Amino acid sequence: MALIIYFILLTSLQTCSVLAQQRNGSVPVGASLTAQDGVEQWLSPSGDFAFGFKQIQGEDYFVLSIWYAKIPDQTIIWYPQTTPTVSRGSKVELINRRGLVLSDPQGRELWSSRSFSDVAYGVLNDTGNFVIVDNNSNNIWESFGYPADTILPTQVLEIGGVINSKLSQTNFSRGRFQLQLQQGGNLVLQSRDIAFDFTYAPYYETQTNDPSNSSNSGSQLIFDATGYMYILRRNGQRLELTFSITFSTEKYYHRCTLDSDGVLTLYIHPTNPPQNASWEIIWSQSGNLCSHVGGQADSKACGFNNVCNLKTDRPNCECPQGFSLQDPNDPNGDCKLDFTPRCDEGESNEDIDFIELNNVNWPMADYMRISPIEEQDCINNCKEDCFCAVAIYNNIDCWKKQLPLLNGRRETSEISKALVKVRKGELPPDIPIKYPREKKDNKTLMTIISALLGSSVFVNVMLIGVICLGFFMNNRKKAKKHDPSNKVVHTNLLHFTYQELVEATNMFKEELGKGAFGIVYRGVIGTNTVAVKKLDRVFDDGEKEFQAEVNAIARTHHKNLVQLLGYCDEGEQRLLVYEYMSNGTLANFLFGDSRPSWKHRSNIAFGIAKGLSYLHEECSTQVIHCDIKPQNILLDEYYNAKISDFGLAKLLMMNESRTNTGIRGTKGYVAPEWFRNTPVTIKVDVYSFGVLLLEIISCRKSVKENESDVEYGAILTDWAWDCYEERNLDVFVDNDLEAIVDYKKLTTFVMVGLWCVQENPSLRPTMRKVIQMLEGVIEVSEPPCPSPFSITSIDE
Repeated sequence: MALIIYFILLTSLQTCSVLAQQRNGSVPVGASLTAQDGVEQWLSPSGDFAFGFKQIQGEDYFVLSIWYAKIPDQTIIWYPQTTPTVSRGSKVELINRRGLVLSDPQGRELWSSRSFSDVAYGVLNDTGNFVIVDNNSNNIWESFGYPADTILPTQVLEIGGVINSKLSQTNFSRGRFQLQLQQGGNLVLQSRDIAFDFTYAPYYETQTNDPSNSSNSGSQLIFDATGYMYILRRNGQRLELTFSITFSTEKYYHRCTLDSDGVLTLYIHPTNPPQNASWEIIWSQSGNLCSHVGGQADSKACGFNNVCNLKTDRPNCECPQGFSLQDPNDPNGDCKLDFTPRCDEGESNEDIDFIELNNVNWPMADYMRISPIEEQDCINNCKEDCFCAVAIYNNIDCWKKQLPLLNGRRETSEISKALVKVRKGELPPDIPIKYPREKKDNKTLMTIISALLGSSVFVNVMLIGVICLGFFMNNRKKAKKHDPSNKVVHTNLLHFTYQELVEATNMFKEELGKGAFGIVYRGVIGTNTVAVKKLDRVFDDGEKEFQAEVNAIARTHHKNLVQLLGYCDEGEQRLLVYEYMSNGTLANFLFGDSRPSWKHRSNIAFGIAKGLSYLHEECSTQVIHCDIKPQNILLDEYYNAKISDFGLAKLLMMNESRTNTGIRGTKGYVAPEWFRNTPVTIKVDVYSFGVLLLEIISCRKSVKENESDVEYGAILTDWAWDCYEERNLDVFVDNDLEAIVDYKKLTTFVMVGLWCVQENPSLRPTMRKVIQMLEGVIEVSEPPCPSPFSITSIDE
């Protein structure tokens, strides 16, 4: 009994000791908090700040965070961005030589501060900074060094420092905007691609990078103890960002937050707040969020199909008529169509109407301009074009735009209007239709004709002649349009004569590349640069096949596929006109003199996977590419990957498409089933993608060319397996530091590549599943050896 009492007293004393330490802001090693009802927290000495788990409003999820403890809304000012939300029962603990460790209810580690020294204690300061201290009283980690969306007084952002906005008020995932002090000393606000973590051109910058005089460049962003924020240059001078602060930091809390709408905002709040007190804005910087596109297709304040209106100093995003928010909790996010877009062969235009939106434009979404043109002709042109989602008309020009619509914004011009294509019966009744289809009233027409017939014999004879001629010409035109022998391809594609393309390419003077299907030349049509592919080895009776396949290719539409603009089928000449890709092939990008960044390579891998998934699963007719390799992946001006030559294999003899791989008989891009008497399915593209993914990761070619490179195996897939099995992925990426730092993603990418190149096609994932694995949506299991039973080469 005495032993039990002693144990209880000892436990009570330890608990009191821990509580005493926490009241002083100090947290001992071994202390922990659990995500549950009834908030456990570690307080700063003054009680102004708290550290612990905050439950997300209306959700059964929690955020490990630091927040203001004394104000009613308890605003969060820090959270670990890599793992912002956790489930009930998750735990954070201060562990020696590991620092703060966050784990889920099953004990699996989710995040840690990674302190490798002996930890003495942690402390939450009255500045809102959580610091881990070692036995020598040195700060070995602090939350100020890893900001989320907010910086506080006394906090400094060093060169390379970044803060990211939240996705929305209740979604703590990284949002679309970023504040960064770049290496050159320039402080910028820029938008980012959420899926690929790729940043675009700044919409605001301080221009504190001076290449001609480095001492004049910025070195730190400082938010001082008085609430004054400025950039400190290397020569000691300052660039003021905020005006002189008249609100004392003793009487007011100050925070500077990059809000989810992309505006950098300085807020204040009374430390002893009266009833109903709230945060007040005293300074903000929005740059030119709505108007800036900077040549970037995705540098936007609002999501796809959304429209930005810069009211006062903050952008206001609104879905236009015919669209609604994809995520109701994210007003600045993507807008989805309220109707179903179709582009089916033989689809009637009878049910197509248009909604008129005044002073709205999406500047980066147009793919064709027609000028001069009348408004009704612009409408009719868009109606006949199944890819045209919106037409912008300004009394002389007609810009046709395709989905998704980018950089939507309100225009100041009063003569510009957006004509949004809709389909009857699929919109809410409260949306007015501005351009209903004109239907002729037959009774009215007969009344008019009868009145005219009664006027005079001569006029009657003339009218009858005109009416008969009109009916004859109209029926002839319709018969010609529906004649199956007519050479016109029934799509929106432009039809060129051979002579027009000879002139456009300056007699095929500038060759861009040569592939299995022919030679590609640079051309100029109007003001647009295009790529003209001159096909060879088409079927002898290939006119119908050519028309059918061009129709099939024209109906495909995806941002990761090279767009077909037009064609020529004159005599024996078969040419295709594509959009021009200014940065050439992925082969030149990957295997050039300098290694591309890991971020760029990751983005490209995602883009190719999405393009293939579209061909395999989203087209009305499934398309197997059959020749996925770096030479068939093109890069646009923003280094977005686009698949080329898709669908073209059907224009050629099957034996040609099988032998024009360039690496016959080896484990290169060609799946093993090509050389066996087994059916060829979409899994051949998955195999080729796997090889390509491993090339993207390693910047090595699928087959070894340099015999002096003793570390690089002859076959890339075999070498990848060896490196993975031996856990030597740093060797596989040639010690690429950026990739090694992102080791979790690197490992995932390699595992996905190894699953894709399994010799048994049934083991390979679909491209849809590949995307989910790359994105981390589903867990990637350990891959088996890709080639446990097959030979490595086949005799030619």
